[in-house]
Amino acid sequence: MRQSQLLATTLREAPAEAETANHQLLLRAGYIRQLAAGIYTYLPLGRRVLRKIEQIVHEEMGAAGAQEILMPAMQPAELWKESERYEVYGKELIKLQDRHDREFVLGPTHEEVITSLVRGEINSYRRLPLTVFQIQTKFRDERRPRSGLLRGREFLMKDAYSFDTSWDGLDESYVRMYNAYQRIFERCGLLYRAVHADSGAIGGEGGSHEFMALSEIGEDTIGVCSVCDYAANLELAEVRSPEGEQEVRTIRGDQPAAEKFHTPDIRTIEQLEQELHIQPEEIIKTLIYEANGQFYAVLVRGDHEVNEHKVTKMIGASNISLADYQAVQHAAGVESGYVGPVGLSLTVLVDSAVAAMESGIAGAGEKDYHLRGVVPGRDFSLKHVGDLRNVLEGEACPNCGQGVLHFHQGIEIGHVFKLGTKYSEKLGATYLNDSGKSAPMIMGCYGIGISRLLAAVAEQNHDEQGLIWPQALAPYNVHILLMSTKDKEQTAVAERLYAQLTSLGIDTLYDDRDERAGVKFKDSGLIGIPVAIIVGKDAAAQSVEYMDRKASTKEVLDITEAVMRIAGTLK
Repeated sequence: MRQSQLLATTLREAPAEAETANHQLLLRAGYIRQLAAGIYTYLPLGRRVLRKIEQIVHEEMGAAGAQEILMPAMQPAELWKESERYEVYGKELIKLQDRHDREFVLGPTHEEVITSLVRGEINSYRRLPLTVFQIQTKFRDERRPRSGLLRGREFLMKDAYSFDTSWDGLDESYVRMYNAYQRIFERCGLLYRAVHADSGAIGGEGGSHEFMALSEIGEDTIGVCSVCDYAANLELAEVRSPEGEQEVRTIRGDQPAAEKFHTPDIRTIEQLEQELHIQPEEIIKTLIYEANGQFYAVLVRGDHEVNEHKVTKMIGASNISLADYQAVQHAAGVESGYVGPVGLSLTVLVDSAVAAMESGIAGAGEKDYHLRGVVPGRDFSLKHVGDLRNVLEGEACPNCGQGVLHFHQGIEIGHVFKLGTKYSEKLGATYLNDSGKSAPMIMGCYGIGISRLLAAVAEQNHDEQGLIWPQALAPYNVHILLMSTKDKEQTAVAERLYAQLTSLGIDTLYDDRDERAGVKFKDSGLIGIPVAIIVGKDAAAQSVEYMDRKASTKEVLDITEAVMRIAGTLK
């Protein structure tokens, strides 16, 4: 491609709204342009990168036995109501009506559509197992679209679905997809981790894993063991109890009764620390949550944070929310900061670390007062005890116990789920087994954010000059920079080199523009093609400069050697 004809305008400064490196560079280098908040046009350079990602995905999905289909983006709302997810997605669903007032949604995902399709196509165990996939545009009405392609309202996604006759079959399908995802991300040159994760709004009865591209701008925190391969999203990372610690501590009979003392205007953990000269681990923190129309008190130590996902799982709710000031007053009879578990007429959920305390300081349930010497199991019930807190960095690994957990930020780029019969039962996707009896299909779901993957690769691969694409994803394999269009020898060498490379099937971008050398170097650095061939003063000797973008090295080669080097690199 001759750069003089390429639709790619580079920008010297990034727009003010672009905060992350990938967003800034993809805009500045002419890969994308924003149409509206969270909605982008892919210019030719960006589309070429997407195509290369898609090609890798196609190859690995095919190798894993998946067949490609394409489903509609516009879906009948009735399907979403049938699966009972219409209200779960809520305002994230983009809704519309046709001229007959029939309600539709723009699909954020396709579990309903694929289940509806398969229930009409397959009715016998003889046609299972089956795995299908598509690459399709998805739509979610994000409250705050941000970070460019990482959180948009319209995005490109690969979603795959497996259908099996047994859980063992689902396990096999899951492993195939899991392994395929590893190959995809490795081929894309990503530094990533697969972590235990929550299934979220997709749901399901089995496990799930998220694939996280490691990055400081990632919205998710993951705990990774320093020794074994354990890795989990913070919301799922388990706390390992110290060896020999009893689940319920034995209560001694010689402990004095809890003592109430005056703490005027002292509401926070920090204030208690400063005024009483105590450590936060001596404090029992009581938080009020609302779920399923009821209020619950959750107890954690003062140095710990409540893990709302774990609380949700303990009480079997679909979601929970921290009670506001008025709700706390109504539920606990006292304002926030003085709520405590003693005498509280609510269900009390106790974190294991609190249950193991000899005694602690807690709110007295009365304004401007706290209690010291509060004993778990004596002064409040230990009926509901479990792991209800976030792990801390440096804690022991819950899997091997030998290593410690280190925290990393991650960008979610893929997610695999064991759905089980969540959708097949609700939508009637059944088959006749070998005994002639009807049974629901066992499903799995596997997604990769294609456009998000592009942004994640850009975030991991850049320097102060601009992008540095891995060879497998680069929009072009080689960038020829003609230093002077007025120099006949340079022009002849550049044209000859361009013809040779394109005849070999090597994707080549040829900067034939009548621009200063400095402009061409800056644009080349921004665009980030892995290899640049500089045709300049050495052209008279039939030589060029070969520049490795990532290593920032240059060497002079004759034209034939340069072509051979490029061809060898691509092999």
